[in-house]
Amino acid sequence: MADNKRLRVGVLFGGRSGEHEISLRSALTVMSAMDPARYEIVPVGIGRDGRWYLQRDALKLLAEKTPHLAALGAGGTQVTLLPHPEGQSLIATPAEGARGDATRAHDAIPDIDVVFPVLHGTYGEDGTVQGLLELAGIAYVGAGVLGSAIGMDKDAQKRLLRDAGVAVVKYFSIERADYHDTPQLGAKLARKLGYPVFVKPNALGSSIGISKVKRAGELNAALDDAFQYDRKALIEASCEGREFECAVLGNDRPEASIPGEVLVTGAHDFYDYESKYVDPEGSATKIPADLPAAKAKKLSAMAVAAFKALSLRGMARVDFLASRDLRQIYVNEVNTIPGFTSISMYPKLWEASGIPLPKLIDRLIELALEEHRERASLKITYQPKPSAKAGD
Repeated sequence: MADNKRLRVGVLFGGRSGEHEISLRSALTVMSAMDPARYEIVPVGIGRDGRWYLQRDALKLLAEKTPHLAALGAGGTQVTLLPHPEGQSLIATPAEGARGDATRAHDAIPDIDVVFPVLHGTYGEDGTVQGLLELAGIAYVGAGVLGSAIGMDKDAQKRLLRDAGVAVVKYFSIERADYHDTPQLGAKLARKLGYPVFVKPNALGSSIGISKVKRAGELNAALDDAFQYDRKALIEASCEGREFECAVLGNDRPEASIPGEVLVTGAHDFYDYESKYVDPEGSATKIPADLPAAKAKKLSAMAVAAFKALSLRGMARVDFLASRDLRQIYVNEVNTIPGFTSISMYPKLWEASGIPLPKLIDRLIELALEEHRERASLKITYQPKPSAKAGD
């Protein structure tokens, strides 16, 4: 930002995901917190059809839509990201049926300095968009392709955490094809864990498709629900007790926030989609969590260890399960693009740790540019050394 030049920040929101609506809420929060003296926002909404639209009146649009969790309509100017690091970042595409030279019809948009993907779930948080941005040579906030993919794939994530010595609950993964071929397989795995168990899609967030199964007769319905969203599901042992969350920020030297606690209230049995986003009385948070200093320090250390074990960058929220006596603490999952809604823990945890949201946005963008410079400094070609001449 030398010479007081504003950074042009492309904010991606919406997307082809079951978490589309949550992304709209997060994007409104992020863009509202950006300092207009530092940033020029280029808001790009991704519809459920996968098309990208430049939404010049995004703040107004989102303010109207998100209270009702409405999906993003087409609207705006359709744009395309050019996967070429030497070209324009975005071009506007002509309307269908437009005549004339298509090249002249394209309305080039000035280059974007950095992209802030406020996308949750598939086709946004799973490494797909990150790979596209890598091809286009554009800096972006958050984890890279590998870290993003691992962050979405709970099975792979838990295996890596376990191998790194980070405690996770006992679980089994089950493929949809195997379940259909052997219907009793799920029941067999659940019996090994002991009821109650949790059933969830392997690669999804916001507690969509998750069920708490208290008895064998409920298992198949829970698996059928999970398999609507993914071809692999997890059956996890229950850890009855408390739920905590830590926010992590950084690249090579990540730091963790103070821990916060999630409290499920009302008639909800666990922290599900309804208790998070639908029922205003369904959950509450306590920041900082009511923990002994040693346990709080342990949670923060485990959050950083998980962040490093999964090759994450920029940001992540690490969720924990703990027994009531705190003798057993497990990493439940890691979210590489955590929510930024008004109730989301990631920005709340950092605010309580001394970094308000506008400063957090600044830091995330700085980390994105830093990571982009680091990647750009690596050699991508190899020149073999000349072989020595005979007799030398």
